[in-house]
Amino acid sequence: MADTQWFWKGKWLEYCSCDWGCPCESQAPPSRGHCDGVVAMHIDEGYYGDVRLDGITIVATFFFPRALHHGGGRMQPILPDSTTPEQRDAIFKIMSGEGQPPNTIFQIFHAVVETIHEPQFTKIKFEWDIDKRTALIDVPGIVHARTEPIRNPVTDEEHRILTVLPNGWTFYQCEGASGTAKSIGAIKFDYANRHSSLAPFALNNKGVAYSYEEAKTKLGTRV
Repeated sequence: MADTQWFWKGKWLEYCSCDWGCPCESQAPPSRGHCDGVVAMHIDEGYYGDVRLDGITIVATFFFPRALHHGGGRMQPILPDSTTPEQRDAIFKIMSGEGQPPNTIFQIFHAVVETIHEPQFTKIKFEWDIDKRTALIDVPGIVHARTEPIRNPVTDEEHRILTVLPNGWTFYQCEGASGTAKSIGAIKFDYANRHSSLAPFALNNKGVAYSYEEAKTKLGTRV
């Protein structure tokens, strides 16, 4: 039902074909004209009505021919094979934007994604360490991506990019990193040393679940 209450709190991990820092975050066009990659949301705590969603990792590969807001996107959702039919139904209803206000994450995706490829239900490996800026997504036979810190090309020292978004519609801040990703699923890509980001997030029926100030204590945001 459209009025079913839901909540997701957890870890966000993103890879795209753009340069480090992600131009989309500052309203600039994609570095190479198009944007493709993979995003994962690990739900530490979550529910849809009476259906618990704790511990589930949701992965999706994507492609946009131009900047995201121009639309024409394609996406392939991937869920763990251990999820129940009730959990899958709940997740897909949330991701459809059902009952959610305009300008919230899943309403936006619903508007800009034209093609949804056949969902996959399989094993998913997810690793995430925001302090070290390292992470991993591994879905055998579909997509593999890993994150490591950006390094100074002269000194090889780690370089940090912290993006702060006080009016963010997905999260309020993210740690930028260097991503290597390859997909051989319905959406194909293969690149190294491109954009990756890690962020804590919390979402519900109304969009971002916490205020910017609340996120400092409830999500451990850095600024």
